[in-house]
Amino acid sequence: MSRLTLDLDALRSFVTGVDLQGYAKAADLLGRSTSAVSAHLKKLEEQTGAPLFRKSGRQLALTESGQTLLGYARRLLDLNDEAFAAVRAPQLEGRVRFGLQEDFGESLLPHVLGQFSRVHRKVLIEARIARNAELLERVRSSRLDLALVWGDTEGASIVERVGELQTCWIGNDDMADYLKNRPDEPLPLVLFDDPCPFQSMAVAALQRAGIEWRISYTSPSLAGLWAGTQAGLGFTVRTRVGLPSGLRILEGDAHGLPPLPRLSLSLHRGDANSEPVHALAETVLASVRRAIVQ
Repeated sequence: MSRLTLDLDALRSFVTGVDLQGYAKAADLLGRSTSAVSAHLKKLEEQTGAPLFRKSGRQLALTESGQTLLGYARRLLDLNDEAFAAVRAPQLEGRVRFGLQEDFGESLLPHVLGQFSRVHRKVLIEARIARNAELLERVRSSRLDLALVWGDTEGASIVERVGELQTCWIGNDDMADYLKNRPDEPLPLVLFDDPCPFQSMAVAALQRAGIEWRISYTSPSLAGLWAGTQAGLGFTVRTRVGLPSGLRILEGDAHGLPPLPRLSLSLHRGDANSEPVHALAETVLASVRRAIVQ
């Protein structure tokens, strides 16, 4: 019995188009023509014997078969890329101390850092999840080699902007109903204590719009903010990264909330410039940039 082998180039076009929400964008990123990408998608449908897309308004949406293939495609491409990296990568040894925000803890730690550790088995990674102020202080005092930090901040010897993400008003379904007939009282907010760039931009936006507000719940952890918001204690401001089920993005115009700006994300690097530090920095930059494309 002959076995079909899925085309990895076609799978990469498929996954990239889903991630970028458009196959013209995927063609540009992959350096291919749109016709070549379309041919890849047609080939996958022929190989699987199932339609991968359905019309949804003016957009294309994945069918159930498309969703199934997407999960396998990601795993196949990750394994392919990891195999190439393991064979071709230099044999690195050393230690990298890496700090990051809680927003990226669930996705970046197990996936990117796990993959990096499997490729570079002799590199010891020490990861720390913390807020901006602590991460920056640890970079400045040479207790971290790399840190993924929100906002345009200074203080590290090397700062590279990763990208920008849209900040959003977030609440549960009950709080969305609350906004439809908002009582004459200050808007309840669920936020970190200062210093926090999300708190600063939320307060500034409300003040510009002349909307009264109060902080109804604070927590030192992102998990605490999500819990308070899910409990209906108020609204929080964050990006879409790591948004848990049970919470929703509240479009400002539709709910009477002021627009929020985009927030930059930067990778800060301390004085250490070893090969392991450089290698992990490049891996993190590539992975996060793919993840935050909107």
